[in-house]
Amino acid sequence: MNYENIIVATHGKVGLITLHRPEVLNALNDGLIDDLGAALRLFEADENIGCIVVTGSEKAFAAGADIAAMVNWDYMEVYKTNFITRNWDCIAQCRKPVIAAVAGFALGGGCELAMTCDMIYAADTAKFGQPEVKLGILPGAGGTQRLPRAVGKAKAMDLCLSARLMDAEEAERCGLVARIIPAAKLLEETLAAAATIANFSLPMLMMIKESVNRAWESSLHEGLLFERRTIHAAFAMDDRKEGMAAFLQKRKPVFKNR
Repeated sequence: MNYENIIVATHGKVGLITLHRPEVLNALNDGLIDDLGAALRLFEADENIGCIVVTGSEKAFAAGADIAAMVNWDYMEVYKTNFITRNWDCIAQCRKPVIAAVAGFALGGGCELAMTCDMIYAADTAKFGQPEVKLGILPGAGGTQRLPRAVGKAKAMDLCLSARLMDAEEAERCGLVARIIPAAKLLEETLAAAATIANFSLPMLMMIKESVNRAWESSLHEGLLFERRTIHAAFAMDDRKEGMAAFLQKRKPVFKNR
């Protein structure tokens, strides 16, 4: 497919999506989000893809939503068009693992977009923030909901109410970021990590992702029940049999995604 706002590539079993609106630091508009959703759906449907990476430029993952596009909107316009809900959940709906590789600014909608991924790998140049209050509005694509779950209430309040930015080291300390990588090696190391993930059993990756998300979204009792039922189901998988047999035979497993 031809995309106007993203660049799409494959690296073995890894799908790579690069946000590409360099003239506005990858500011997020409907066109970009629609392109992103279309590319994600294609990677989801491709049985050869086991992990997806979403990245931006050295200067910015995404510097925020496109304010110029929305400055004249009114309530009825955003309500009737189902603004945000209509297309911004495209990453959260993916069953395959999705990694955000973030360099430079991930602000406002950019930070929210990164948080919808399963994990964030940050360059040492990364800056995160929810500065919407400066514009007389609040985060609306998950900033007031995903951020407290990732970093805690106090840190989320601080970031959302003061509009200050958080560097990669602070983001890792408080749990927003999974890894910090030197900026020059961000994409290389993220793709290598994604390749490692993609070479495991895809159904098992999906089960693990679903189980971890259940921990985030339910009580411990319900999460443990879900985990238990899922591991019981895993014993029916050919890949589970192959993985354990390969371990005992001291060889590399050959997973067939079933």
